[in-house]
Amino acid sequence: MNNTKFLRQYLMSLFLSVGLVWPAMAQSENTILIRNITLLGQEGEKEKVVVNVLIKSSELNIITQDTIPLDAADSVFDAREGTVMGNLKLGEPASFLVLDGDPSENVELLLDTKTHTLFAIHDGTVLKNTLRPITDESPAERERKQAGWLAYTAPPLAVPLNYRDDRRWNKFNTKYVSGIFTGAIVLDRQSWTNQDGESRSQVGDLKSFEGGEIRGLRFGGVGTLNFPKPWVWTVFGATHAFDQGFDSIESDDYTLFDLRLDIPLWDKTSFSIGKQKEPISMERLMALGHGPLGERAAVSDALLPSRNVGVVMAGTLLNDRMTLAGGAFNNWLDKDQPSSFDDNSTQLVGRATWVPVQSANESTLLHLGLGLRDSDGKEGFVTQTGPEINQAPDYVASDFFDVDGMMTYQAEASLRSGPFWLHGEYARTDLDDPVLGDSSIDGYHVTASWILTGEVRDYNKRTGTFRPIAVARSVKQNGWGAWEVSTRFSTLDMSEVPDPAGLDAGEMDVWSLGLNWWLTPYFNFNVNYRYIELDRFGEQGTSQGFTTRLMLILE
Repeated sequence: MNNTKFLRQYLMSLFLSVGLVWPAMAQSENTILIRNITLLGQEGEKEKVVVNVLIKSSELNIITQDTIPLDAADSVFDAREGTVMGNLKLGEPASFLVLDGDPSENVELLLDTKTHTLFAIHDGTVLKNTLRPITDESPAERERKQAGWLAYTAPPLAVPLNYRDDRRWNKFNTKYVSGIFTGAIVLDRQSWTNQDGESRSQVGDLKSFEGGEIRGLRFGGVGTLNFPKPWVWTVFGATHAFDQGFDSIESDDYTLFDLRLDIPLWDKTSFSIGKQKEPISMERLMALGHGPLGERAAVSDALLPSRNVGVVMAGTLLNDRMTLAGGAFNNWLDKDQPSSFDDNSTQLVGRATWVPVQSANESTLLHLGLGLRDSDGKEGFVTQTGPEINQAPDYVASDFFDVDGMMTYQAEASLRSGPFWLHGEYARTDLDDPVLGDSSIDGYHVTASWILTGEVRDYNKRTGTFRPIAVARSVKQNGWGAWEVSTRFSTLDMSEVPDPAGLDAGEMDVWSLGLNWWLTPYFNFNVNYRYIELDRFGEQGTSQGFTTRLMLILE
């Protein structure tokens, strides 16, 4: 018999039997938190996901794999990884039941739902509840809450994978080392829809940049060295270094992105050593594929490096509402760099974030952040970037020139309220140039996104960044996946520095619109539109283009 029919019949019989007692009791509880509910996909155990569910004012408010604090609800219950069936659409009256087993393994659970139901709710009214109340976090719950990435940033592809999940086929375990291997492919297709004559004289005919490309082909692994307090190892690379900005060199062979060890020091403090992201800028710290608009803003690519070799120490304060991170970097071990430590630039980088405003259930919060990057500039200065489209020429580009030092200032602010997210960043690099005199490059961007399907982009308190969208109902679970619309304005002013021809390096504004569709946490399709204005060579040119992207992550 159809599962929906079973659910309807059971809920009706239960409602008639309990009369008016349960509804009256249910209405007295405004907010209910149920932890450890299993979402079951269509492919058996491999697709199981354990989540936490928050019901507020009778409506389904949050579905997340992150821990929701006890004080976010009037009543908290443990589902003991019982399997959920029913309607899990956010923003609608909750109607589902939790079974004490997996119906895909034992069909008798569906034949006798009245016996095997642990929890039942219909149109926001609780009809049955035999779940165990939670009044305090157990040691196991605290350990699970603290588990996760020790580093200031997660590896680029390991999220949403769980390197502690022993059920996965690509997980390995030994006495001393454990881990999980994964990979991803990103396919882009570019179409330029309009370009005026001034733009053609500035950057050439853009039609030659149309077509498809492999935007990225990355692979690697992450896992633990099994000490009493495990260390986390990370190795990720790619066949191409599809990257932009200074301190990066494109190559057609293998490129190592991450090679590091994350070592726990204290409860909320970690130490990371190796090749990794510098602790500055939320947009740079978040994985590229998890952002709302496909590519980073031009100012982030032009002024902030992607990765560097060094050490980072990071931790949290004020009940996890403040993060502090600092690091020292010198990429003399990286390929294509001078082999001497003294011949390479040394950078000191730091970032501080603060959450001054946060609602009781954490669905609304305000994030503020500041970053500094000081470089001795021993390798000189040069930078260039495109119009936030990978398959495009450099729109702005500086000449190479010696500097006595560089200082980058960065500020950021984010407001997230439910599925809405507003984020802005400003960055400025001051150059100490003995020939040209002091000059600077600066820019900013403002980004807004709305998740149409109601998911809330989780905030990572350890790093002061936002996580990728946690898909509530993937297409494998007969859902629509997660849909997100977004827009951004960005500007980059490089007019104070010369280009290779001795003219100013240019000033660029970019308007963007985007549509993201996460079919599952591992499968994404998006479309992005760009309108670009470029002021360079004494001309003002405009161009427009679309980019479509398909991203697949190996489960």
